[in-house]
Parts: sequence; C-alpha cells; structure tokens
Amino acid sequence: MPAETAVPAVPPHRIGAGSVPPGMQIAASWSWRLLVVLAVAAVLVYLVIQLREVIIPLFIAVVASALLVPFSNWLQRHRWPKGIAVAVAEIGVIVLVGGLLYLVITQVVSQFDDLRSQSIEAYRTFQDFLRESPLQVSQREFDDYVRSVVDSVQADSGVLVGGALSLGSSLGHILAGVLLALFAALFILIDGGGIWRWIVHIFPRRARDAVNGAGVAGWNTLQNFVKVQILVAAIDAIGIGVGAAIIGVPLAIPIAVLVFLGSFVPIVGAVVTGALAVFIALVYLGLVPALWMLGVVLLVQQIEGHVLQPLIMGTAVKVHPLAVVLAVGTGAFVGGIPGAFFAVPFVATANTMVKYVASGAWKSERGLPPRHGLQVDEETVAPPANPTAAPEQQRTLRRRTRTKKDRTRD
Repeated sequence: MPAETAVPAVPPHRIGAGSVPPGMQIAASWSWRLLVVLAVAAVLVYLVIQLREVIIPLFIAVVASALLVPFSNWLQRHRWPKGIAVAVAEIGVIVLVGGLLYLVITQVVSQFDDLRSQSIEAYRTFQDFLRESPLQVSQREFDDYVRSVVDSVQADSGVLVGGALSLGSSLGHILAGVLLALFAALFILIDGGGIWRWIVHIFPRRARDAVNGAGVAGWNTLQNFVKVQILVAAIDAIGIGVGAAIIGVPLAIPIAVLVFLGSFVPIVGAVVTGALAVFIALVYLGLVPALWMLGVVLLVQQIEGHVLQPLIMGTAVKVHPLAVVLAVGTGAFVGGIPGAFFAVPFVATANTMVKYVASGAWKSERGLPPRHGLQVDEETVAPPANPTAAPEQQRTLRRRTRTKKDRTRD
C-alpha cells in the first residue's frame, strides 16, 4: 500500500486565517459594534426610566428653554436688564399655561351638571336604539359589550396610564417635578452658556469641536421644532374651535384649548382631543352635528398631516413622517405619555447632531467664529454667538482668539 501523504504543519498563528469568508468577517465586525451600541442605548434607557422623576422635568425645562431663550434675548437686545428679561420670560409662560388650564377648568365646571345629564340621556337613547334596531341587542348583552370594551381599553392603555403616573404617584412628587422643571429652566436662561461649557469640557480635547458643533446644530433644531409645533398646534386649535363654534357645539373654547395642548403629543393628542370634540357634539346636539364635527376634525387633521407637517415641520426638523410615527410609538411604549411627547424632538435633535458629526463640518469650522451658537478652542469653551452671551463677552473672545493666532503665527 502506498505510504500516507504527510500533512504539512500549519503554524499556530496562521490557523483559521483564510477559513472565514470576507463577507462573514465584515458581518461579524458590524455585529459586535452594533451589539455595543445597543448595549449602551439599553443602559441609557434603563437609567432614564429609573431616574424619570428627575429626567422628565429636566427634559421639559430644556424644551421650554428652547422657546424662552430667544424671547429673553429679544428683551435684552431691547435694553431690558437680564434678570428682568429672564423673570418676564419664565413668569409669562407660567401665567399663559395656567390661564389656559384655568379657562378650561372653569368652563367645564360651569357646565358639568348639564354635560353629565346629557351624557346619561345619550347613553339611554343609544341603548333604546340598539334594542329596537334589527340587531335586537338586549340590556345584558349591551352591558357585556361595554364591559369588554372598557377592559380592553384599560389593558391597552396601561402603558400610557403608567407613563402619566410615572411623573409621580402623589401630589408631592408632581409638585416636586414642576418645581424642578421651573428651576432648571431658570438656570438655563441665566447661565446656559456656562452649563454648556461645563458639558463640553467633559469630553476629550480633540472631540470638543465636534461636540460643540453638534450641540449647536441640535439646539437650533430643537428651537425650530418648538416654534413650528406651537404654530401647528395653534392652527389646529383655531380650526377645530371655530368649526365647533359654527356648528354650535358647547364648550368650544375648552375644546380649542385642549386641542392646542394635545397637539404637543403627536398623533395621540390629536386623536384624543378630536374624539372628545365629536363626543361632546354627539351628546349635546345629536348624530348629524356630531358627523359634521367629525368632518371638521378630519379636515383639520388632513391639512395638518398633508400640508403643515411636510411643508413646515418637515423643513424645520428634517425627519421623515414614518420616522415620526415609529418614534412616537416607541416612545409611548417605553415611557408612556412623556415618551410620546419627547420622542419627536429627541429624534430630530439626535438626527441633526449625528449628521453634523458624520459630515465632518466641524473640522473645517475649527477655530472660526461660529455662525450660530457655541465655540470651543483648546483652552476655553465660550459661547460667542449663544443667545445668552453679552456683546462684550463676544468681543473679548474674538480679541483673545486673534491674540492666540498671532502668537501661533510668530
């Protein structure tokens, strides 16, 4: 028999060098990187959920500050003292929101007895209609249907209710969250530049230009989102409120106010407030006016979805409508109502920041005076174009930057 052919020995460091196809190597490289990213994201989400009683008021303060900082700066440019401008901005928004809520509460309380009696009467009329209709629904069957609907709504809305209660299980927790949001917004208005300098200094020196530029881009996107969202909410409220007044629906002003406030929660808020308007029309006026009210709500929402959102909101935040729907759904699943509220501004801001860093624009802008926002150099991080910075500070920073350039050139 022929002698067996000897297999040449393979050095240990060459074992498996060519046994894995290049495609699998690339897939493995991407896989472990994606796993690391997902692990970091999961840890961040876990921390946000555990610290929600602090994180949610902080997020509210940041979103509110995106609207109040430009107003405070506008007052300061018209020679208002900084302290008075900050106080007017924050107290003004408190008075505005409180006034809207007070208007809704007083209107509803004044007509609560009438609304309750009309609701009971409409409920009985609907029962009689089902009993006398060809369906022949008995009282027991109707009660079983109502009970099953209530149980399914409670089961499906458990996440939303839990999210709403996540702000605090007692009045003390809610009050603490409100005070925390007010104080956080106040400090952002007073020393937003200083807070940003501290945040940027946490990062390594080589990354500060990118972090600063991404933060400025994200802040501008957040400001645009808040302004556009207020405009869209006002258009929705005016459209539905005027339609309700023309049809003759009672509580037209509270309906408009609730539509305005509910529009800040994308998709969910519009559906809930629109359903409330149709329900009030059905209870007070009957089926035909309720159908007219439903038509008004659908018309306003179609205008918002096909005109306002693509043209105004899409231009401001540059996020695809599908991404908005997925973000709202994910936010509601993870964080309930607060998650649905913060989903769109978070996704829009994060999208802008990631695009800015990936584009490498911060490399070409290094050392140049920024067009919008904060600037970082190797020794200091200063906000020359930040709205909270005074003109004297901007001129001082420009002189300091020119002096550093002259020393480097010499």
